[in-house]
Amino acid sequence: MDSTTLATLTGNVASIGYGLAAIGPGIGIGIIVGKTAESMARQPELRSQLQTTMFIGIAFTEILTLLAIVTGFLFAG
Repeated sequence: MDSTTLATLTGNVASIGYGLAAIGPGIGIGIIVGKTAESMARQPELRSQLQTTMFIGIAFTEILTLLAIVTGFLFAG
């Protein structure tokens, strides 16, 4: 194998890793939003509190995604 082929394989593996790093948080955010919508339907008077908690949960989940992608860039390069 020459260096060009090896670089191509490394890039493809890194792309797969970035994709996998985004799947988990995507599922997590879907669960968070779904459960919040369900909670709002059951108790509409708690809507603002539920939305605040949902956005905090989404922010933490997105931070994990960004950390996974940044870590991939740090160790791949």
